[in-house]
Amino acid sequence: MAYPMQLGFQDATSPIMEELLHFHDHTLMIVFLISSLVLYIISLMLTTKLTHTSTMDAQEVETIWTILPAIILIMIALPSLRILYMMDEINNPSLTVKTMGHQWYWSYEYTDYEDLTFDSYMIPTSELKPGELRLLEVDNRVVLPMEMTIRMLISSEDVLHSWAVPSLGLKTDAIPGRLNQTTLMSTRPGLYYG
Repeated sequence: MAYPMQLGFQDATSPIMEELLHFHDHTLMIVFLISSLVLYIISLMLTTKLTHTSTMDAQEVETIWTILPAIILIMIALPSLRILYMMDEINNPSLTVKTMGHQWYWSYEYTDYEDLTFDSYMIPTSELKPGELRLLEVDNRVVLPMEMTIRMLISSEDVLHSWAVPSLGLKTDAIPGRLNQTTLMSTRPGLYYG
């Protein structure tokens, strides 16, 4: 759950979100090092009068500043691709939940069980109890098991929606006429808003 004035991500609840957080830190460190190097070179160029004219035209320098960015991009792309394929894997789900977006509510159906469907409406601000969160509380919450692979089938009946749970690292578009699929697995119990 996000807190007021929070600067970082929410606590990771799924293995995918943990990988996304590690990738974020990895990429941020690369960006920080590149920014520091560029700032150092710019400040060096502005403060010193010494220039070596043959260095500016050297073939070696051009080779280095062509190959080095390519290596850096590969260092960013390979972990990113690994996470992308991890997010797309379906590992024999234990439960399938069909989620349909409507203009003002969501409909959920546990497809592995007969006649287990319900609608989830947002609670109006005037009916909130103390401690409940505005625009996040609903009358019927989705209950999912912990440490089990769950497949979510997501679509919409009328307009575009987005089904997202940030602490699980999930965000899938609900598009009318299209069935999107995502998997999730929670590693700890809790109440997760999205």
